[in-house]
Amino acid sequence: MPFPETYPNWWVHRWFDQLNRNGQLSGLILLLATVCSMLVANSSVGLGYLHFWEMPIGFSWLTLPVEQWINDGLMAIFFFLVGIEIKRELLVGELSDLSRSILPIGAALGGILVPGLIYLSLNADTDAAGGWAIPAATDIAFSLAILSLLGKRVPVSLKVFLAALAIIDDSGAIFIIAFFYTKSLQAPYLLASVGLLGLLIVFNRCNLSLLWPYLMVGFGLWFCVLQSGVHATLAGVLLASVMPLNRITSLVDRLHFTVNYGILPLFALTNTAITLTSDAFAMFTQPVGLGVLLGLIIGKPLGVLFTCFSLIKSRLARLPAGATWPQLVGVGFLAGIGFTISVFVATLSFKEMYFLNLAKLATLTGSLVSGLLGLLMLRLTTKKAQQV
Repeated sequence: MPFPETYPNWWVHRWFDQLNRNGQLSGLILLLATVCSMLVANSSVGLGYLHFWEMPIGFSWLTLPVEQWINDGLMAIFFFLVGIEIKRELLVGELSDLSRSILPIGAALGGILVPGLIYLSLNADTDAAGGWAIPAATDIAFSLAILSLLGKRVPVSLKVFLAALAIIDDSGAIFIIAFFYTKSLQAPYLLASVGLLGLLIVFNRCNLSLLWPYLMVGFGLWFCVLQSGVHATLAGVLLASVMPLNRITSLVDRLHFTVNYGILPLFALTNTAITLTSDAFAMFTQPVGLGVLLGLIIGKPLGVLFTCFSLIKSRLARLPAGATWPQLVGVGFLAGIGFTISVFVATLSFKEMYFLNLAKLATLTGSLVSGLLGLLMLRLTTKKAQQV
């Protein structure tokens, strides 16, 4: 509801409300959390700040460092939201129609494969080869927030295309985490996870619409997945897959605020606490940093555009309605904004702090450059489109 002009500081409230509606506010808060984290990490209290995230807290049956509670616990809620959005798109959204979903599916697959190959071409047969999936992700919140800066000049179909691409991209990231970043498996907990998932499926088949049984069993599923060796965030996706369709919309509305304004900023504060040393710019010369940078800035748009070109020229798909090829190039660059998922995959890829910091710094730099290039390209092409 718009704020009346008689309301105290009405213009501030209206400005924040507009940013929230456009999806820009969550991106700004995430960016602010990142900047603050890096500033504090490199200040006089930086060492204490880093130690805080390593402090163990918990219960007699489960004690984890603060950082792990966020990365394995709160981020499971983030992936639960991602899973719900994937399910909704598959059942009633853009991805429910095969003819419309071919283009974003192909673009997402190309955008995963090409950056990974670029990274591996620089890091194959090294200890850092496991980071190949870092530049393969797209941050849906940031990419759509930047696209929204252009307002109505960008065709709605292009926004839908980018959202679908990012959702499929997230699905790919989930698959990669499940199959390539799983530690040694603990059979008893894995079997318990399967049993709890089976119980959740029974709830769904019995048309149980109450939320609390799903959430209670879902918590048990999270604990068992955490102990099984499979990454705990996958429990969020599994829980989302069995949620009743009629409760999905209300869940998305409730979770968006918590995730965008709570969980993701906390994740940024924890995982972007990068100490900048004299060799920080080694990311431009070291294979790890260079692989991530080139993967995001060049690999992403190249993979997206190559698959789109192939599908459209073979008449398996069509350009989004009202969009042009130059605008699709701009969207390809926006797909190179890895940020949240890329940083998350980096934490799974490397335990050695030098490699981890290189990958994180390269992710932030690559995402920033990709976002600016995408915004510039779209701004130029939308201006030309208006002049015709």
